[in-house]
Amino acid sequence: MPDTAPPPAPGASVIDALALLTAVTDELVVGSARDTHEAIARRVHAVARLGLGSAADPVESIHRGVAGAVYGGLGLALRKSSSGLDKLAGTGVGPRLEDGARGRFVSSAVNGLIGDELLRERPQLAIPMAVRVHGRDVDPAPAELAAAFPEATGRLVVFLHGLCENESYWNLHRERTGTTYGEALAARGWTPVYLRANTGLPIRENGVALAALLSAVVASWPVEVDRIALVGHSMGGLIMRAGLNVLALQSVAEPGETPWADRVTDVVTLCSPHRGAPIAWGIGHGSRLLGLLPETSAFGRILDKRSEGVRDLVDGYVDELPPLKEARYRLVAATVTQSARHPVGSVVGDYLVRPRSAVGRDRRGSELFPDAETLHVGRTDHFGVLNHPEVLAALEGWLA
Repeated sequence: MPDTAPPPAPGASVIDALALLTAVTDELVVGSARDTHEAIARRVHAVARLGLGSAADPVESIHRGVAGAVYGGLGLALRKSSSGLDKLAGTGVGPRLEDGARGRFVSSAVNGLIGDELLRERPQLAIPMAVRVHGRDVDPAPAELAAAFPEATGRLVVFLHGLCENESYWNLHRERTGTTYGEALAARGWTPVYLRANTGLPIRENGVALAALLSAVVASWPVEVDRIALVGHSMGGLIMRAGLNVLALQSVAEPGETPWADRVTDVVTLCSPHRGAPIAWGIGHGSRLLGLLPETSAFGRILDKRSEGVRDLVDGYVDELPPLKEARYRLVAATVTQSARHPVGSVVGDYLVRPRSAVGRDRRGSELFPDAETLHVGRTDHFGVLNHPEVLAALEGWLA
């Protein structure tokens, strides 16, 4: 028999994640400590030179030599470790990240933070846009969809999560209602379809991927699709809007096609930052402020090492294309206070998104969705709207 090695196991492994961790430790932790140390040392030694009245500080050269050797040794060890782990991961050994809920949680979180970088430099760790069933991707082909959805109906309710999340987030807080949005709507004749996305990619890029995926799903669905409802949490709502815009432009460029957008009757967004999120704005300004001083610039680089997806949340998703005329838009906002008009609630919102942004209104009162129906949920947070009794009741009414 020929002596051939078995092919690597599919998907990223825990060893791939460890290789990434060591590389990030070298770049951010060791590199930041080194640069901060050097900046502080230069300032201290400059003061010492002034005190000595000399252009040379005898301690400075010794200090630089010792510090350089220590940081250089740590960095070299981490780089060699990362390289060795990359080679080991290439053999296919080690458990797969997708095999457990914790691994999938880590994968989704890391993709949200640096998913664009992963796609360029470590594509095996980058999450593809996909339909998910039981923690696995489902190929949007007729046989695979029929096996994954044996009770498929012609009404699809598509769920897309937010930044750093995955499809399992739609199960949060189910103890409050005894069910989930998907299960409750399935009892009313809808087929829930859960998606997972690399939320570190730009919103428009994810919109292109969403349009392509749902086009394939509709074309291969076991039965004729006559109605589609889109439900997005946080960034997921923005990606869904971007996907609809992609299809709107495509229909103009390729008349005669029948995209899935013409079957979308409902678009529901849960705490989506249509007009941007303060936390994303704060991270950007924080990185610039920290970069003003040599002693803190390394920490500014840490904040600045954020994905394009996170950067997109500074301004939200505002496009010149109007909402679909055929679809009904329902926008859910939440505040930690009972009333959305409470001074604290209007500023803090749900801790991540302000109510004004969640309904697409800017400071001047301009509306992205002038005909939309809105729902405010009080005394809850950004993740509290998942399987919330008020939202569940509204969804059942909207999609009746």
